[in-house]
Amino acid sequence: MTSDPTVPVSNAPLDLKRISAITLDLDDTLWPIWPTIERAEAVLHAWLLREAPKTAALLVTPGVLREATAKERSDLAHDLSALRRESIRTALRRAGEDPALADPAFDAFFAERQRVTLYDDALPALKWLSERYPLVAVSNGNADIHKTGVARWFRTAFNARAFGSGKPHAPIFRAAAASVGLLPKDVLHVGDDAELDVVGALNAGMQAAWLVRDERPWVHGARPQLIVPNLHALCVALGA
Repeated sequence: MTSDPTVPVSNAPLDLKRISAITLDLDDTLWPIWPTIERAEAVLHAWLLREAPKTAALLVTPGVLREATAKERSDLAHDLSALRRESIRTALRRAGEDPALADPAFDAFFAERQRVTLYDDALPALKWLSERYPLVAVSNGNADIHKTGVARWFRTAFNARAFGSGKPHAPIFRAAAASVGLLPKDVLHVGDDAELDVVGALNAGMQAAWLVRDERPWVHGARPQLIVPNLHALCVALGA
């Protein structure tokens, strides 16, 4: 089946009997990502003020250089950690400071990036879901399920950096299903991103649930089998 995220696949209703496992996105599904990134960037900036003040002055708006690096290093598009580290290294060079500081600077950022604040519905849902289905994390981000404190509910985890490619491409979804001995058709994927999570999962042969915590219209061709406003509603739907 194609992994092209623009190709519609199915508009069928959710088939509960088919679901033998669930794959879950992490960022903006279990916790809000941008407050986490903002805190981590503040920690990075404080570290640079102490260790590389010229670079800190250059990175008053950290995201700008990261976005520029992403365009220049498209080969790292699947690896957010490498992109972040490279953007720090580039800033250090531009400021005339030691590029070797990029590694400890990134470590400071990364440690804070793992300090997530779960949505209120996340822990009860993870407990309920994991008692009924094998759960596999599938993320394009660089959150670590062990460091974020959610590993106990997951059988395993896949991220774009370690796997070599990410959502919406089909291989990562298929590998996640295979990790629990299943075909994609037997798996429900749950995530907040319409294209990366929903259309990607549908094109890989999975059923998909779109988690929409805010008001957003569906603008793609193939529709998810389920749309829920939170993880509690997901559990209710699966328990029907």
